[in-house]
Amino acid sequence: MNKTFSLDKTAIAYKKTGAGPALILVDGAFCSSTFGPMPKLVPLLEKYFTVFTYDRRARGESGDTKPYAINREIEDIDAMIQLAGGSAHVFSVSSGAILALHAAASGLKINKLALFEPPFVGDREGRMPTDAETKLTTMILEKRRDDAVSFYLRKVMGVPGIVPLILRFTPNWSMMKANAASLPYDAAICGDFEVPKQLVASILIPTIVIDSSKSPRMLRNGARTVAEMLPNAEHTTVKGGIHDAPPKVLVPVLERFFIH
Repeated sequence: MNKTFSLDKTAIAYKKTGAGPALILVDGAFCSSTFGPMPKLVPLLEKYFTVFTYDRRARGESGDTKPYAINREIEDIDAMIQLAGGSAHVFSVSSGAILALHAAASGLKINKLALFEPPFVGDREGRMPTDAETKLTTMILEKRRDDAVSFYLRKVMGVPGIVPLILRFTPNWSMMKANAASLPYDAAICGDFEVPKQLVASILIPTIVIDSSKSPRMLRNGARTVAEMLPNAEHTTVKGGIHDAPPKVLVPVLERFFIH
């Protein structure tokens, strides 16, 4: 992978492929340029866009300069935008979509913004522990990555307890563990899972908020709420799975929104 440097000198690993308008992809928790939904999207997106994928800090081949702050990740996105020529479209998923909202509100040169299910589910039962970031940081410092992955899945994302047990016996578990050092950062980004109303209302760029037809109602309601709060947004539901949608469904939506 290629490397660029963020404002705080952290090395950010990235890939560039395709031709056309610049499009930066921003991952959610656990994922990287080689793991998660983005690698499956790139072969279809590169037909229409110059696609930039990157490893968020503390993931893959990117560095991890302490102390962490959400602004550092905004600066990472800005570093990618500078590589793209000074402005770019952005497609983001899950906690990465919340990060992208912060980036857009900060004034980065994002032309158009696409968000897939930012997990604003503040009305759910069993809210995220208020000390999730601290607990996850301690687990990472103590090299308890299995515990950190399980904690994030169960206590932050709210999945049933059986899910981490099943995932431990799949190849995905080792990939999730490899990126576990970034989990405190996603906890910080998600906060209390409530929509930051003033921040969202300040974003004027064209935006599309996407959800999947099979996602839990709370995720779909969160996506709809964000779209309603954004001054210049549309909302669409695609046929997909739980907090996921196949590339052949997502890419036509993105191509229409970003290009037409």
